[in-house]
Amino acid sequence: MKYFLFALLLLCVAPATNAQNNNSKSNSASTSIKGIEQKIKDAVTKPTLNATRLQTVDKNIQEWVDKNWINGGVGLIMRNGKVEYYKAFGYDDMEKKTPMRTDHIFRIASQSKAITSTAVMILFEEGKFLLDEPVSKYLPEFKNMKVIDKYNEKDTTYTTVPAKKEFTIRELLTHTAGFAYPQIGTPMSTAIYAKVGATGGIAIEKQTLEENMKLLAKTPLFHQPGEKYLYGMNTDVLGYLVEKISGTSLDAFMRQRIFDPLGMKDTYFNIPADKQNRLVTLYSSFNGKLIRAPESTTLQGTKIYRDFPNMNFPMYSGGGGLSSTIMDYAIFMQMMLNGGEYNGVRILSRNSVRMMTQNQIGDLDNGVNKFGLGFGITTEKGSSLLPLNEGSFQWGGMFSTTYWADPKEKIVGLFYTNIYPASHGDVHDRFKVLMYQAIND
Repeated sequence: MKYFLFALLLLCVAPATNAQNNNSKSNSASTSIKGIEQKIKDAVTKPTLNATRLQTVDKNIQEWVDKNWINGGVGLIMRNGKVEYYKAFGYDDMEKKTPMRTDHIFRIASQSKAITSTAVMILFEEGKFLLDEPVSKYLPEFKNMKVIDKYNEKDTTYTTVPAKKEFTIRELLTHTAGFAYPQIGTPMSTAIYAKVGATGGIAIEKQTLEENMKLLAKTPLFHQPGEKYLYGMNTDVLGYLVEKISGTSLDAFMRQRIFDPLGMKDTYFNIPADKQNRLVTLYSSFNGKLIRAPESTTLQGTKIYRDFPNMNFPMYSGGGGLSSTIMDYAIFMQMMLNGGEYNGVRILSRNSVRMMTQNQIGDLDNGVNKFGLGFGITTEKGSSLLPLNEGSFQWGGMFSTTYWADPKEKIVGLFYTNIYPASHGDVHDRFKVLMYQAIND
């Protein structure tokens, strides 16, 4: 495309130069230039998704609603920085038949991790620390950690050995530090974290991030630092690190350094009162039937609240506490796809983005794909299973949201529902397939 546009511009030069000596030729050249300018404009703005094939996307999502796979959802595709697909389907409230809207605010859970990781990289760029420094240098409560050696399932007792080394900031970013998840993790990790009252950080009523991290520091690691990939509480520790280094809350740091500069006006830990009616209804899927999630539930003695984004809780969970609209998160991902800049505002340097979106775990096992600094990374093998190209970076959230960015196709894609647990989580991969089949070039 770049060579095509350059060639068109070269064609403009000769007529314009010759026309200086001939009025009639000047008029002709002027008309010719205007025509070429219009062709260039059309070439730049022409949609790259086939309208007929997009009808297949619409048909499938509506079928998911009709089959009660989902109550409703919102899909968005940006290509070459331009929104080419942005639609809502189904219902926010199935009982009241209230339609889903594109401006609904969704619980995005682990999609918070990429934003927290970006906050860390902002401080890294400012020279506040190096990624391979021990975290205990800045958070001393995490010094001299122990690692689980043997675990007894019957009484949940365990023995430990000393960690071979201090875990690093990079290992937190790559989920190789040794932390697991409480409440939503394995029975072993849930039991061990419950002994001290450490929580997963989402929908917690009375606990702050600092309080939770001090409890987490009392627990053992689940493997030696750097030796395995284990998805866990790493990004909550990073959020605590951001607070300690910056001297401000994670909420305020994100607002000042990421959300406000990018124009992400609907992304919050706690949704303000005038927007709380836009929080999407959370459903649960059991045996093929969708029901409204209960107002609260209890996990390992901790009460978890359905509508926590509207309840002004003090916990700022960097690993899972944010809520957002699909458009806000698309803006964030477009910034990443642009190499750290969006709409004239630079959040990160392009080399920091390069680091975040490349394999940072080497040969450690993470299935067919790898992990960068806050993002899952599609490998060559991963690209053989879905249309996403090698080098795409992506993740999702436990309430059934997903996103990806494909640098080769210059695509940012997202599909949001809010269902937990979800019986048809495969709708997210189906949405990816449907969107790639609509590419028109």
